[in-house]
Amino acid sequence: MTHVPLPEWKDDACWRRIGVMGDGSCEALARYGHCRHCPVYAGAAQRNLERPVDPGYREAWARELARPEPPPVRTDAVALVFRVGREWLAVPMALAAEVAPPAPVHRVPHRSRGALLGIVNVGGRLLPAVSLARLMDIDTDDVPAPLGRPAFPRLLVLALGAHRYALPVDEVHGVLRHAQAAMAAPAATVGNVPRPLVAGMVADSAIEAGLLDAGLLRAQLEALLR
Repeated sequence: MTHVPLPEWKDDACWRRIGVMGDGSCEALARYGHCRHCPVYAGAAQRNLERPVDPGYREAWARELARPEPPPVRTDAVALVFRVGREWLAVPMALAAEVAPPAPVHRVPHRSRGALLGIVNVGGRLLPAVSLARLMDIDTDDVPAPLGRPAFPRLLVLALGAHRYALPVDEVHGVLRHAQAAMAAPAATVGNVPRPLVAGMVADSAIEAGLLDAGLLRAQLEALLR
């Protein structure tokens, strides 16, 4: 193969003038196919890495690396996170008995009203079906589909005292570990009033959700069955 002399590297970068990012007239392109395979390009990259470091840049990184790392957050509680309408909610993991596929809800004469939707068959067991959206006054109209992920409706079965309840939810996010001492105050709704069943806000790096108060939720659901 005939040796093709390589162009000399200059500050104006030959690959921008006669290389693949220029007019393509460099004779060395026939040999190397692309500027990134050319020793001139590699040499320029090496000189770029070896250039003197600005003192201010060095001092800034020295301060950054000398900063002590924050202590790790200790988690002492676990919750199951799910979505109803636009609201991300959570319940203590101990209350979540099962996550089941959606099933038809059968109305109960003179009983299916308000938040009590009726009864639903979950694994051969008839459970009261309760709408958290109605119980908590959550708007579920015109909720856009999530971007970049599939979302599947589910029945969340909660075990509260002697009863189990099936709650239709729009999506189950999964398990969230959190520190009880770090739980934030309940988020305000549109009317600037926190939802009464929300004990506080829990979060991790991916999501923030309103943790439901187990005692208040149990009292509300038992009241529906009376």
